[in-house]
Amino acid sequence: MEAKLSVNINKIALIRNSRGANFPNLLTFAKDCEEFGAEGITVHPRPDERHITYADIPQLMEIVTTEFNIEGYPNRKFLDMVVANKPHQCTLVPDLPDALTSDNGWDTITHKAFLIDTIAELQEEGIRVSLFINPDNALLDGAVETKTDRIEFYTGPFAHDFHAHKEKAIEEYTSAALHCNKLGLGINAGHDLNLKNLNYFKNNIPGLLEVSIGHALVVDSLYYGLKNTIQMYQNELKR
Repeated sequence: MEAKLSVNINKIALIRNSRGANFPNLLTFAKDCEEFGAEGITVHPRPDERHITYADIPQLMEIVTTEFNIEGYPNRKFLDMVVANKPHQCTLVPDLPDALTSDNGWDTITHKAFLIDTIAELQEEGIRVSLFINPDNALLDGAVETKTDRIEFYTGPFAHDFHAHKEKAIEEYTSAALHCNKLGLGINAGHDLNLKNLNYFKNNIPGLLEVSIGHALVVDSLYYGLKNTIQMYQNELKR
């Protein structure tokens, strides 16, 4: 099974918000991503709504025809919004309210009880759940106990170390992916994946189902154009 590409459109919302008007149009951008080959749309509304706003969510739900994935820290406001809109997938991240970007995964052992209750609430609404997590077998064992459907590997360390020693950078991710396969956990991945490292990552992660890419894809589209960029990322996933 080929891994799917979900485009995170947070940066487009950030540009829009910087001028206080609906330009670029977030809904048009999301539809164009799908038309050009994206197989999903990801958003990550944050408490300060500096990019995706809570008001954007129901509008996106109406027009997204592929998979819609909402990421975020599961406080009560976030969970109520997710349950009200029922995306295909909800990716839970352990970000602090003032986090610039997601930079660590869940401690599924320390937060086991909280995650069990949260995941059960979402799954009762028919929403698939994924946990943002580091490639650590003990934490993956903990993830199984929460009953999550999938995990999303935090790939920041891989991307950081890729150019210096790609074989070493991927090693723990490959090992963790094999462990996920044994545990029956679906595998997603995201953070700093780009045109230079995506193919190598994909080819070394058995069972990879989905990657979520935003910042790098939007930057690349400034040079190559959106349609061409999405097709370039798809080529990296398919070869």
